[in-house]
Amino acid sequence: MIVRSLAALAAAQLLAAPLAAQTPPAATAATTSPQAAIDAATALARWQLARMTDTATVSRATSETRNPRAWEQGVFWAAMTVLADAGGRYRVGPEIKQAILAMGRANRWQPGAKPYFADDHVITQAYLWSARNGAGAAALAPAKATFDRVVNDPAVTTLAFVVPPAGYGATECLTRWCWCDALFMAPPALVELSRQTGDPRYRDFALREFWATTDFLLDPVEQLYYRDSRFFDRRDDRQRKQFWSRGNGWVFGGMARIIPMLPKGSADRVRMEALFVRMADKLAGLQKPDGYWAPSLLAPENAPPESSGTGFYTYGMAWGIKAGLLPRARYEPVARKGWAALTRAIQPDGRLGWVQQVSDRPEKVEAGDTQYYGVGAFLMAATAIADLGPAR
Repeated sequence: MIVRSLAALAAAQLLAAPLAAQTPPAATAATTSPQAAIDAATALARWQLARMTDTATVSRATSETRNPRAWEQGVFWAAMTVLADAGGRYRVGPEIKQAILAMGRANRWQPGAKPYFADDHVITQAYLWSARNGAGAAALAPAKATFDRVVNDPAVTTLAFVVPPAGYGATECLTRWCWCDALFMAPPALVELSRQTGDPRYRDFALREFWATTDFLLDPVEQLYYRDSRFFDRRDDRQRKQFWSRGNGWVFGGMARIIPMLPKGSADRVRMEALFVRMADKLAGLQKPDGYWAPSLLAPENAPPESSGTGFYTYGMAWGIKAGLLPRARYEPVARKGWAALTRAIQPDGRLGWVQQVSDRPEKVEAGDTQYYGVGAFLMAATAIADLGPAR
């Protein structure tokens, strides 16, 4: 309770900007200049910061939604570091960096409660960023202690996702990365910890587990990931495989986070770049005419807009172009179309709408649905779109 109060107080202190400045006119948000994309991200970040403890905005709030160290908020904070880093290239208010540092101090730099659970690791991405941006060693120490435990005494279990009678949370394989979302949550933190400490064990562990999960969950024909092994044999009424948009978005966005931190020319980087390119090729062909990706990727008919998966795909496509992995002529229109769709998802009150709520599969989505992680995807997409330069 004390941590929650500190976080709320910190957010309030950082949000002195008037509300009018937080929600730019739709025409401004929809423009394609680099600074306009950053301004749209900053406005949305401010909207979310003002409501970090107001889970009434989330249509399917759970105890994890309210937990400032759990994954739903953790993804938002990881994305905030990407927006803060853009401050070296564009106008980004100092309150973005200050909010990240304030959050970490309020959380006492602690990861989530479960040391082997990847979702409880994503918040450490913001802590490790903070360690490099003014918070020092104190921000790094708890994450290092957790990852030392994981690396020194790794879980030994199958990757098969079998829910026992005790319930979902007791699923044995959750101590490893047996669901594709995990490839966004944990590996970037482990690889960054190796960069900061000079100790390769964290990166080596992350890459071994990344490839184990990929070998298990990646469909070799479709070049898309099953969410987990329960979905291997699921088919829709047209006998199409079920590939969840946000689930694959986690992986695609996660690779865009990991690849730049790997040594250039290393076997793991070359292999991951090749996987990223194959996945981008598949995803580009699945974008709907309205710029969104369907919640179930192979089932676009009558699909609603969905902004969280679209956010991660837009981020990955734009990042891949800038990184020289994806040909601009083919992929820039995909990224721009995705960005235009994301800006249309901003609702009149300033929230990002059309975010599918917490789930492990495609579900219904409504215009007013928002979530911390969807905002995070938007922030990352905005920075990558800005880095493409003005639309040509």
